[in-house]
Amino acid sequence: MVTITSLILAIFLILQDQIIPALATSSSFPAILVFGDSLVDTGNNNFIPTLFRANHAPYGRDFPGGEPTGRFSNGRLMVDFLAEHLKIKDTVPPALQPELDENDLRTGVNFASAGSGYDDITSAGSVIPFSRQMEHLENYVSKLKQVAGDEAQNVLNNALVVISCGSNDFGLSYFGGVRKVEFTLGGYQDFLLRKLEGFLKTMHEMGLRKIAVMGLPAGGCLPVISSIIRTCVEPTNAAAQVYNQKLKSMLSKLQASLPGSKLAYANIFDTWEDMFNNPHKYGFSVTSRGCCGGYLLVTGPLCNAFTPLCPDANQYMFWDNVHPTEAAYKNMAQALITETLPQLS
Repeated sequence: MVTITSLILAIFLILQDQIIPALATSSSFPAILVFGDSLVDTGNNNFIPTLFRANHAPYGRDFPGGEPTGRFSNGRLMVDFLAEHLKIKDTVPPALQPELDENDLRTGVNFASAGSGYDDITSAGSVIPFSRQMEHLENYVSKLKQVAGDEAQNVLNNALVVISCGSNDFGLSYFGGVRKVEFTLGGYQDFLLRKLEGFLKTMHEMGLRKIAVMGLPAGGCLPVISSIIRTCVEPTNAAAQVYNQKLKSMLSKLQASLPGSKLAYANIFDTWEDMFNNPHKYGFSVTSRGCCGGYLLVTGPLCNAFTPLCPDANQYMFWDNVHPTEAAYKNMAQALITETLPQLS
């Protein structure tokens, strides 16, 4: 028999699981500040001399207006979907950011740079390293305080900070660079986490309190690695999982030492791997090659107006052989919205 008490409890559980988290995540963040690499860069590299650019066709083919914006995809990125969910203005590069308005501080600022890493060597002067992104953050904080006065502290304390970084460090500086001579794999993982820990402490000193740090994706599933064998390369994924476990542990310990902070580990590894292994669950039919270039190992300048394209990117997990499609980013954003944001609200 259904009692009034059990009915009320059932309604409460529905509200708790669905409505309450939705309300919290859609209203509690007055700004989004984004840092990291090409998974979240909305066009910063357009303004620096580098080959790591996506401001040319066919990038942006399915973006509103059909114009390339510098996003390494056919359309929107996961941070675009996050901004939309939170009813915050698009996360745009500082160079495109309008003057701050004290009457409308709900904004998104993107400091990320494709090709960047926590390790300065990764950027090698060609893109904006994480350390330089922190300098740009300092400038933003200064301007915010000038415009908003006492309200600036509230914006900073409640802003959503999103960090996506580390993949280039391993791909370019360790496995493909000089750091492999200096460090064991585990030693380099610890080196990067110490770098990140320092950046997070600096953010806390600036007033930022709510920070989501993405772990490494399932890099062994990238077409640039998996296209020949048509399956994820497990040693690569295993290394990413070890790093991600260390990251989760570091964030937990660091949060305890930073008053008022909420540091959340954002698990994109599982979503990425699940999309690859169970494509039909997400509406995909192709995961082992990119829409741009097929089995050709192309990204950036090699994905261009002369490169073969698939007719429907929504059927593909990857746009080029390194970066996801808009459809894949939307799935990743949904996982962040349901699993990560409630930890920070």
